[in-house]
Amino acid sequence: MKNLLVFVGLVFSAIILILIGGCTGYNRLVKLDQSVQSAWAQVQNNYQRRADLVPNLVKTVSGAANFERTVLNEVIDARSRVGQIQMPNAPDDPEKIKQFERTQNQLSSALSRLLVVVERYPELKANENFRDLQAQLEGTENRIAVARRDFNEAVRAYNTAIKSVPWVFIAGALGFHPKPYFEAVQGSEKPPEVNFDFQPKR
Repeated sequence: MKNLLVFVGLVFSAIILILIGGCTGYNRLVKLDQSVQSAWAQVQNNYQRRADLVPNLVKTVSGAANFERTVLNEVIDARSRVGQIQMPNAPDDPEKIKQFERTQNQLSSALSRLLVVVERYPELKANENFRDLQAQLEGTENRIAVARRDFNEAVRAYNTAIKSVPWVFIAGALGFHPKPYFEAVQGSEKPPEVNFDFQPKR
C-alpha cells in the first residue's frame, strides 16, 4: 500500500511538472508571437509614415512650373495601391508578405524616379518645404530599414522556438505557425539615396 502511494505521488508530481513546464513553454511561444506582432506593427507604422509624407511631397512638387505629370501620377498611383494593402497582423503566408513588399517597392521606385526628376528643377531644390520633406523622407527610409531588420529578428526567434523539440510536434495544433521573413531585394542593404546636392549636366 505504501509503495502504491509513493508511486501515485511520483506520477502526480510528474504530471504537475509537465503541466508547469508546458504552461511555461506555451507562455514563451505567446510572448515570442507577440514580439513578432509588435515588430510588424512598427514596420507598418514606418511605411505608413512614408505614405503620409507623399501627399505633401506631391503638393509641393506639383507647384513647380511644368513639372512632369507622368512621374507625379506614378507616385500617386503607387501610394493608392499601398493604402489598399491591409495586414493588421504579421502574415503567416509568405505570398502575403511578398505582395506587401511588392506594393511598397513600387512606391519606393516611384519616389526614386520623382527625386531624380526634381534635379531638373532648381527652384524646388531651394524650396524650404521641399527640403524639410526630403529630410523626413530620408529619416523614414532609415526607420523602415531598422523596423524590417527588427521584424526579421523577432521572426527568427519565434520560428526557432516553434521548430525546436518538443514544440515542433504540437506548435501547429496550438495555432503557432512559421512566419515569413522580409526578403532583401538587390541593393536593399543600403537605404535609398535621397541626395539633392547632385548638379545635373548642362
